[in-house]
Amino acid sequence: MQGSKGIENPAFVPSSPDTSRRTSASPSHVEVSAVASRNPNGDSQPLESGDPQKSSEPSLPAPTPPASDEPPGAQLSELEEGPCGWRDFHPRCLQHCNTPQGFLLHYCLLALTQGIVVNGLVNISISTIEKRYEMKSSLTGLISSSYDISFCVLSLFVSFFGERGHKPRWLAFASFMIGLGALVFSLPHFFSGRYELGSVFEDTCLATRNSTGCALSTSLLSNYLYVFILGQLFLGTGGTPLYTLGTAFIDDSVPTHKSSLYIGIGYSMSVLGPAIGYVLGGQLLKMYIDIAIGKSSDVTEDDPRWLGAWWIGFLLVWLFAWSLIIPFSCFPKYLPGTAKIQADKTSQTHQNNSTSSQHIDENFGKSIKDFPTAVKNLMRNTVFICLVLSTTSEALVTTGFATFLPKFIENQFGLTSSFAATLGGAVLIPGAALGQILGGVLVSKFKMKCKNTMKFALFTSGVALMMSFVFIYAKCENGPFAGVSESYNGTGELGNLTAPCNSNCNCLRSYYYPLCGSDGVQYFSPCFAGCLNSVSDRKPKVYYNCSCIERKLEITSTAESIDFEARAGKCKTRCTNLPIFLGIFFITVIFTFMAGTPITVSILRCVNQRQRSLALGVQFLLLRLLGTIPGPIIFGVIIDSTCSLWDINECGVKGACWIYDNIRMAHMLVAITVTCKIITMFFNGLAIVLYKPPPPGAEVSFQSQTVVVSTISVEEDLNKAENEG
Repeated sequence: MQGSKGIENPAFVPSSPDTSRRTSASPSHVEVSAVASRNPNGDSQPLESGDPQKSSEPSLPAPTPPASDEPPGAQLSELEEGPCGWRDFHPRCLQHCNTPQGFLLHYCLLALTQGIVVNGLVNISISTIEKRYEMKSSLTGLISSSYDISFCVLSLFVSFFGERGHKPRWLAFASFMIGLGALVFSLPHFFSGRYELGSVFEDTCLATRNSTGCALSTSLLSNYLYVFILGQLFLGTGGTPLYTLGTAFIDDSVPTHKSSLYIGIGYSMSVLGPAIGYVLGGQLLKMYIDIAIGKSSDVTEDDPRWLGAWWIGFLLVWLFAWSLIIPFSCFPKYLPGTAKIQADKTSQTHQNNSTSSQHIDENFGKSIKDFPTAVKNLMRNTVFICLVLSTTSEALVTTGFATFLPKFIENQFGLTSSFAATLGGAVLIPGAALGQILGGVLVSKFKMKCKNTMKFALFTSGVALMMSFVFIYAKCENGPFAGVSESYNGTGELGNLTAPCNSNCNCLRSYYYPLCGSDGVQYFSPCFAGCLNSVSDRKPKVYYNCSCIERKLEITSTAESIDFEARAGKCKTRCTNLPIFLGIFFITVIFTFMAGTPITVSILRCVNQRQRSLALGVQFLLLRLLGTIPGPIIFGVIIDSTCSLWDINECGVKGACWIYDNIRMAHMLVAITVTCKIITMFFNGLAIVLYKPPPPGAEVSFQSQTVVVSTISVEEDLNKAENEG
């Protein structure tokens, strides 16, 4: 029997053994895909097959199946599994993209765009925004967290109402909001006027220095804070449908064993996005901020007053994100073949007391009144809660390292902040992307069921736990630092940067410009080294006549040590463990992120089919509340506890930490990493123990906005049909 749109209608199936097998069910109107159904007492009863009119009207699940008053054609019209286009305009060329691969391509582009702007351009532009708009770090921290705040507020509602909606159009809305957020974020540059250069700061020893004193300056420029926050809120609004509804749509459109591969590829693009954002932003910061006016002749990139063109990247993202609105808007509600794919899937939903007694209402989810009940049903799923808690613990440690790994590398191995950030990105980004893809490929290749997928995630987390102890091996002792771990030629006190040799230089402790003396000791700045002269045209900059640097006449070293007494930059470290550390940590990152895609797939499998988007919404909500938001804060507090020398300004206010205790930092990072990994493995293992798969042969319940497909065992169908015959 054919429906009005040419889709097979299996509502009428002859009750003979030859034909009692599973048929392809349309998700728009099919309620029963077998010839047997259960009554409230649990007995199997054959369907009547003599009356086509009667059998074409689907019966709803027990215990109280409401009668359907709508004709089959009305229910069939709900299905929007159709061509790619708009209304009656369906160009032939667009149909090549009307496939899971075509949708995945556009999903990857949007995930890449979101990663570029949110985790790339915003992060690399924060320090420039601080200087340009005279903001404190606490205020720019509020800018960064605004994205997560928006995501948390909207994730549950978007995932709940979007589950029954047109998911590709929701992603078109996401493209619009991401582009709008990027545009709004760049607006302060166009309304704040031209950047005015300040006076050149003299870093050498001066008998008299202009002192600003303790004055709390207020500037109208800081009011642009609210514009930046608004931009981040828009970006968070756009990111919400991307990772909830977009993931669920991919899972709808591909067979079960391919879902993990597609999701892994999509998530890997969100990991590669920040890498592209950092590279793009880094190159744009080499251009002067007022690009239309041109670079000032008396300022270079090495000048502390230099500010780069941070805003250009956001305009590029705005244009690219809005270019994705049209492709997403032309996708149908369901891709062609979705009905057949869903009919072939078998349910892996976790079975508990609440699932067995749940009554399926065809109108459930259409009203805001159903929202609390839907969330309550999810919270009763113990396996789902365990999996979510395992991901939050993992997110806490991964976001912490994403924020502070460059700082660890910089301090442990004596590198510049820019080179340390480059190395950190070179390890984290490819490792995370490779781990996401490998996890998806392996789950797809071996066609793992829900329980085996969770076991695979537990194994990869265990390997990552064992390799986390690399931080103890990589620890490096601090080099000699004047005033911190080394005295000024036997004068002065440890913990005090001021000594007799620089007491008349009027040095500022808030100006940190590390200097390596010819004696192998590192100094806080040229001023604290007592240097009177410098030559800036050499790279690196060199200094002479430094009263605090001991002159060793017996040294017959290279001409470099004879030419000057100190050079700009940190002293070279004696620690040689960097290559081994990066290699082992790279493998650790791969195994850590290999669990990401399997856990997401497990969450999609262990919950009811109609609650997958909401389940992802709950996951990302808790992921941010318990993981990504507190993660950098906890890591920051722990790393700050290892500080040896703080920045204290003229007002006596403590600022950033200049010097850390390397050994203690390594031990603290191992402690928090191992703790989080153990929590992750505990909840993952608990989910495996608690998981109860459905009876063999049970099919997935797939529904459109008005209908539920619920079937029973094929073997039971055959037995009942034979008994009846």
